[in-house]
Amino acid sequence: MEGPKVVVIGAGSLFFGRQALWQMLHSEVLQTGTLAYVDIDAGRQEKMMGLARLMIDHLDSPLKLEGSTDRREVLAGADFVVLTFARDGVKYRGIDCEISEKYGVRMCSGDTIGPGGIFRSLRELPVIIEVANDVEELCPDAWVINYINPTAVNGIGLMRFAPQVKSFALCDGHHMPGQKRKWLRRTGIVESADEVTPEMMDKLDMRIGGVNHFTWILSATYDGEDLMPRIRAYMERMAADEADEGHSKGRFNNSYGLELWDLFGACPDCMGHTKEYVPYWQGHSVAEDRLPPLSVFDADLRQERHDAMWTEIDDYLAGNIDPGQFMDDFGPDHATDVIESMWGGLGKPFYINGPNRGAVPNMDDDAFFELLCEVDIDGFSPMPVGELPPGLRALQQQVLETHELTAEAAVTCDRALLRRAMMLDPIVNSAADGDRIIEELLDAEREALPDGWFE
Repeated sequence: MEGPKVVVIGAGSLFFGRQALWQMLHSEVLQTGTLAYVDIDAGRQEKMMGLARLMIDHLDSPLKLEGSTDRREVLAGADFVVLTFARDGVKYRGIDCEISEKYGVRMCSGDTIGPGGIFRSLRELPVIIEVANDVEELCPDAWVINYINPTAVNGIGLMRFAPQVKSFALCDGHHMPGQKRKWLRRTGIVESADEVTPEMMDKLDMRIGGVNHFTWILSATYDGEDLMPRIRAYMERMAADEADEGHSKGRFNNSYGLELWDLFGACPDCMGHTKEYVPYWQGHSVAEDRLPPLSVFDADLRQERHDAMWTEIDDYLAGNIDPGQFMDDFGPDHATDVIESMWGGLGKPFYINGPNRGAVPNMDDDAFFELLCEVDIDGFSPMPVGELPPGLRALQQQVLETHELTAEAAVTCDRALLRRAMMLDPIVNSAADGDRIIEELLDAEREALPDGWFE
């Protein structure tokens, strides 16, 4: 069977563009298909095309390659359309975080919750809906896979405002089977992820669910043994190391996580982001807090990482790095793993962001959750997770309501809805400050926002 046509919109997003190429070259299911790169930046587009040509020639691969700065030129015949773009993403995340910090809102990531998540949605979701409309016209049977943060907001936006296309959303934080390998190692069942066997994977049952970046481990067993005490012991060891290293190195993720576990009766599974979803470490404590406020996203450091990745691409193209090293240094990506399984009928389970559909029975069926799903070419079906504990359920609902309002505001350019989303957001604590944040961000990001905000 011929492989699928996979269109990557935002090829210059190197966190996905390189791995997609690796997997399309590596996978027997995908390597006879077509990889189409799209990026509106002609320079970056040509570099990614050059890298792909280099690797295809090096491996004498049958993979076909297409590319354009205009997505409409390559969408025809697509089976999967992966969205992974961000217009000057690092620059605007830096602006979001800097202005928000002035008004007492600290964001360690700034692209999923808080003013940063809201304004990234305002920048990206209107374009996502435009792409969905093009898909409906040019390749109506294609699956649209959103890989753009905030994953939940943009996934909700596709579900609500582009129901004519088949879509779901992904995040690499729960990339299977790496997720299970990670916890088998952390709980001491194996010393190295290389020791994990398929039989071990089958014996591990983890019930994880929630809004993307705000997911929680509700239970975990291995061959009938309750693993939650082992998970707790692992986090306690890591928290002790964090205390020894200090905030500048440890970031106190496990220390924050233990406090949330004690508060809500479940283990947070994505603390690098989850700590930003709650108001407890925003620096407003009157009483002394044993844990410091969140560190704020460092745009300069992230830009250095991006620049280094582009330098590496340049070195491949200049012949300074042997092409064979590419296949050794990189690996599969969540989206292309899902695509491989869907197209090849491999029957692998994956964490998918989509409607709850009863997996968490005390939440609405359309609650947009990240859940382990059975996946095939016809779609996905969430596996049972169990009920969320009281309190945690309320927090999930607040985040979902914020995301729903944000998605609607982004599509309609409705300032009243934008204000409501900002005031409902769990880390915005002052209406006056929230209003200031809105006005300053609208002014600072005017060139990246739809004209409808200024009419």
